[in-house]
Amino acid sequence: MLIQVERLSKTYRSSVKEPGLAGTLRHFVRRRYKEVAAVRDVSFGIEPGEVVGFLGANGAGKTTTLKMLTGLIQPSGGSARVAGFEPFQRKRTFLSRITLVMGQKQQLIWDLPAIESLRINAAVYEIGDAESKKRIDELSTMLEIADKLKTPVRKLSLGERMKCELLAALLHHPDVLFLDEPTLGLDVNAQDTIRTFLRDYNQRYGATVLLTSHYMADITALCPRVILIHEGSLIYDGKLSGVLARFAPYREIEIQLRDAAAAGTLASYGEVQSADGRSVRLLVQREEVTRVVQRLFAEVALEDLSVKDPPIEQIIGKIFKQGQAGA
Repeated sequence: MLIQVERLSKTYRSSVKEPGLAGTLRHFVRRRYKEVAAVRDVSFGIEPGEVVGFLGANGAGKTTTLKMLTGLIQPSGGSARVAGFEPFQRKRTFLSRITLVMGQKQQLIWDLPAIESLRINAAVYEIGDAESKKRIDELSTMLEIADKLKTPVRKLSLGERMKCELLAALLHHPDVLFLDEPTLGLDVNAQDTIRTFLRDYNQRYGATVLLTSHYMADITALCPRVILIHEGSLIYDGKLSGVLARFAPYREIEIQLRDAAAAGTLASYGEVQSADGRSVRLLVQREEVTRVVQRLFAEVALEDLSVKDPPIEQIIGKIFKQGQAGA
């Protein structure tokens, strides 16, 4: 395993203040504290070259976990090893093998052209001039950003800055990529470019990727496997395709009727989700889909029929709302 996590936990100590003047005075004289568990006994392993989605609602513990795996914060309990190292020791060899990209943070110098920040990064990682030029040319071409490297960072669009941030973070060719919302706030074209780049980078260099994102398009495009975390606890670890099979025991049947009057007769075929004139959406248990479709064709005048899975965003949202793997 390139990443091995065993019962990893992080608890913060937070002071509690009662309302009002009396509460404020007591807060100064005799402060009370409470324990807040950000991550609870999380365990998983990731093989070299895997691309894994790490999903959870806001405050679920995703970013805290990434910070522990990169050594930025120390765990309260459990253990983690990344590329054979204990992250919090922050050894130079370890740092040269990982990178952390956070969509809301930047490492580029605001008033300088991006190329200057890239040269600084190359010097930090002791990459020679010829090799750094080769890597910058290669990565900037893959990211479609080569013509923007001499533009001051403050004049770049958000999408262009994010591409430059990725270039800077990957200049030392890390083995492990921790990506926290890398497409946050970007337009559709920029998101697609970054997804394509990450897929190509993974295939070209065999990099291992742990990706958090609120955009399910990022996950479905890149991650065959997902880990779901809810209120600090792991609730699912498996194939993305398995999420639908496990948590959505039904499929959607969309029907186009010849006569809108027939819409009132469809309740016996499944749960009617919507009916708009001649267009009707039914929810049907997966094991019943074939039988229901056969009945519809035999008994109802149809113009069109299609069967599909419910949107993955809907299923993931339902899991987090219910907060349990047995949903």
